[in-house]
Amino acid sequence: MEADQIERIVEATLLAADEPVSLDRLIKLFAPGELPDENPRGAIRVALDAIGDATANRGFELVRVASGFRFQVRQQFSPWVSRLFEERPPRYSRALFETLALIVYRQPVTRGDIEQIRGVSVSQSIMRTLLERGWVRVVGERETPGRPALYGTTRTFLDYFNLKSLDDLPPMGEIESLMKPALDHATLTQETGDEESPDQEKAEAPRPRPVAEIIQLPRPADRPDR
Repeated sequence: MEADQIERIVEATLLAADEPVSLDRLIKLFAPGELPDENPRGAIRVALDAIGDATANRGFELVRVASGFRFQVRQQFSPWVSRLFEERPPRYSRALFETLALIVYRQPVTRGDIEQIRGVSVSQSIMRTLLERGWVRVVGERETPGRPALYGTTRTFLDYFNLKSLDDLPPMGEIESLMKPALDHATLTQETGDEESPDQEKAEAPRPRPVAEIIQLPRPADRPDR
């Protein structure tokens, strides 16, 4: 099969897929003999590179995330594209982002670890939201009395934030600037008395520590979870 035909098949597949498609799944689209026998993965990679080059100046882009490859709208056009959808995007509180950041950078951690580091209770709704979104999961139990659950991130979390692996996470010092728009919105919502997000943490202080500072606090000693 010619290279341009392989490229069109891969492109059509990515357009039709409702989730990222891995390299192995793309290879399985082709019958024996349709890809070069000596290097089928290389042929698919060449097609992906060509598609990436072709979309370099388009309103959408080809990105690689943990689960595979996908097309997505470029971030700078999201304000206009979002007007296509009537449903309001979910709003998350500062407390949720801080809890997620701690799980991401300190995993595996227990809920008690998070509470000890942040100095406030972690509401059930925050953990429920993170679990329901599929961003975190229970990865085990700590070998201490009560056997508290240990939480870690998921492949869905990596896909959502356009990461191929945890190695792609930015340095902790950059977290505050990267999360600033969402955190500013959460702070403004609290100060103006706007409708409270379901995961809002009522016990939070008016001027919480920067997220990067919270992440870098010493890890608490093992102890029974609350």
